[in-house]
Amino acid sequence: MPVELNHTIVHVRDKRESAEFLAHILGLEIGAEWGRFIPVSTSNGVALDFATTPADVIVAQHYAFLISDDEFDAAFARIQRAGISYYADPGLKQVGEINHHYGGRGLYFVDPAGHVMEIITRPYGDGQ
Repeated sequence: MPVELNHTIVHVRDKRESAEFLAHILGLEIGAEWGRFIPVSTSNGVALDFATTPADVIVAQHYAFLISDDEFDAAFARIQRAGISYYADPGLKQVGEINHHYGGRGLYFVDPAGHVMEIITRPYGDGQ
């Protein structure tokens, strides 16, 4: 069997708030709460299991999502409607801009727990 990422735990201040935030932006469904987790699954079967954790223990992480052009348009519109700041760069310096790496589009935004989320329409290093 090939190795595949199945799930990861995302430590946040409020698991429901963060799961709903990401699911809304990406147009995904929230799974049933299971123990201390609320899962949000991507189309390739990877689950992000959100877990409420004390704020002083949370270390900001980076999560990147490869999406289609149509999904990007929809997510970008939701980000703009919600008044969420977005950036063209991971350092969060190019506010209000998107990037065009590898002939696609990408942007970064911060979730309620301080994690940096990225949406891209082309994978890094894509020669297309």
